[in-house]
Amino acid sequence: MAKTINLDDLSFDERVSKSSKPVVVDFWAEWCVPCKSIAPVLEELATEYGGKVIVAKVNVDDYPRIAAGLGVRSIPTMVVFSGGEERERLIGAHSKIEIKKKIDSVLN
Repeated sequence: MAKTINLDDLSFDERVSKSSKPVVVDFWAEWCVPCKSIAPVLEELATEYGGKVIVAKVNVDDYPRIAAGLGVRSIPTMVVFSGGEERERLIGAHSKIEIKKKIDSVLN
């Protein structure tokens, strides 16, 4: 059963830029209520997509360099990477269906 993984300054490039699979990165913070509302959805998606997609999280309070480098200015923001490049971006709390559409567009 796949789970979300936490990324930091050291692991971000390795896990995202060099991944052979698409990576969904959720930019969040502990104090962000909408971030907490989508967390269970992201856990479900990590399980549903299993080995096809990596679902990761970056706490913007702990690792602001990553968020700033990608122009993340509000949270939650989910960025879908493929081949180390940004392919899709969702800003705000979205439904599971909307998140899946973005992931599926990168997989197809």
